[in-house]
Amino acid sequence: MGVYYEYYRAADRVAATVRPEQSREIADASPGRPEWDVVVTKWIDPEVVLGQLVAFAGQVDHSLGLVGTVNLYPPPEDVPRSADEWAALPEDSPYLEGPRIVELSAEARDTLAGVDDARLPTLAKQWAAIEEFSSFTDENDGYMLSLTKDLVGLARRARENGQLLYCWMCW
Repeated sequence: MGVYYEYYRAADRVAATVRPEQSREIADASPGRPEWDVVVTKWIDPEVVLGQLVAFAGQVDHSLGLVGTVNLYPPPEDVPRSADEWAALPEDSPYLEGPRIVELSAEARDTLAGVDDARLPTLAKQWAAIEEFSSFTDENDGYMLSLTKDLVGLARRARENGQLLYCWMCW
């Protein structure tokens, strides 16, 4: 099945964590449910895979921590601190099963938002060549370009609106 990563923008941490148990992708808008500007991905985690896109965009070496994520949900202050506390968690605890929400740094947002449109095809090709995408074929070039454009566009909209990027992930 895999792990799903949904990148979205929000005004602040409170807005980003509304109904944390629900996907950010809206199949049908219901009253009272927030509508998200979201890019849905599979296997594109914030630190490693998206981090490499940010590194290519910023023309820097990739390192863990480059994206600067902050865990928001489940609440980091409530994380179990001992083996006994972990063992006592219910089976459906978000600490065990997810989902998780992380905030991406303003620097990561701005790096993606600042990519010139003319660089997008080259950036997508660089990103497609990473080890994590080794099972992709050349036929996926169009998908990678589309995904790169979507993520850069989301970052631009977030920056234009004074928002940050967030990632909702579920496995």
